[in-house]
Amino acid sequence: MSAFARQIGATTFEVVVADITTLALDAIVNAANGSLLGGGGVDGAIHRAAGPDLLAACRRLDGCATGDAKITDGYALPARHVIHAVGPVWHGGGSGEDAALASCYRRALALCGQHGLASVAFPAISTGVYGFPPERAAPIAVAACIDALRIAPSVTRLVFCCFSEPGAALHRAALSAAS
Repeated sequence: MSAFARQIGATTFEVVVADITTLALDAIVNAANGSLLGGGGVDGAIHRAAGPDLLAACRRLDGCATGDAKITDGYALPARHVIHAVGPVWHGGGSGEDAALASCYRRALALCGQHGLASVAFPAISTGVYGFPPERAAPIAVAACIDALRIAPSVTRLVFCCFSEPGAALHRAALSAAS
């Protein structure tokens, strides 16, 4: 797993191409749907890897609104927690998608701060079946995370875990351009 790293304040930002379910961090973020009951893509992979206890915990959460996030234990995952963030479905960009996407990154980091978590990995939320353009999503993700670190001072390692090299290249470019 090759990584790109950049220090911003007290936090090391990394970009990797990897299977997020294999990362041994304080938390991984699940690109969840509003039901939180599993689905396709990274959501399904996380639910399969975590085991049935994750589904039982998610049932108790009673869903989650777009742009928000909720936290559970990681169960059979190497990560201690799963933060379930619900990103927006792409409708062409005029329906508040950018703000909703930024919100789910900020809310996930707020949960890291509330729980004193030091390390977290994010997938490219909403860029799969939800259709958010990856070239538009990466800079939003990076900017929202940098902005949200003020409410999550415990986070010293933030990983953008990408499914493919093209996605990783977009995140590296966004991190390189960030101030």
